[in-house]
Amino acid sequence: MSGRFHLQLARTCDAERIALMSRDYVERGLGWIWTPRRVIDRIRCPKTVVLTASEASWIVGFAIMEFGEEEAHLELLGIEPDYRRHGIGRSLVSWLEGSALTAGISIVRLELRANNTGALHFYQRLGYRPIRRVRGYYQGREPAIEMARDLWYAISTGAM
Repeated sequence: MSGRFHLQLARTCDAERIALMSRDYVERGLGWIWTPRRVIDRIRCPKTVVLTASEASWIVGFAIMEFGEEEAHLELLGIEPDYRRHGIGRSLVSWLEGSALTAGISIVRLELRANNTGALHFYQRLGYRPIRRVRGYYQGREPAIEMARDLWYAISTGAM
């Protein structure tokens, strides 16, 4: 791993890799919801951005964000285990937050598994705050923690 990666919008040919990463690293232990077909649908959706991080043409991370009228929803973020803690997740989220601000959106929301303390700490370091715990969020079996960040507030306080 050279530590050099680049971000780009996903193409439909990236859908299988993204879906497999989701199955193996994000949805592990649950039923596979983010199938290649669903990822392709998100790539083609005009309200959604699917962003990849690649090293030497190999996708090592991805993020999917849906943009609404007033809020954005970070639907999915996955990083290849050997590439975690190298700034890739931070870069993906930062790029998407910048896009949200450009679109006039200041609130970004997300959910994560309640038992995923690594992800919780990651998002807290980025300025996200827990809002509530949602019982049975993941396929009726696992609770989630909903988090949010107000990007305009972060800018006004110098936390951006």
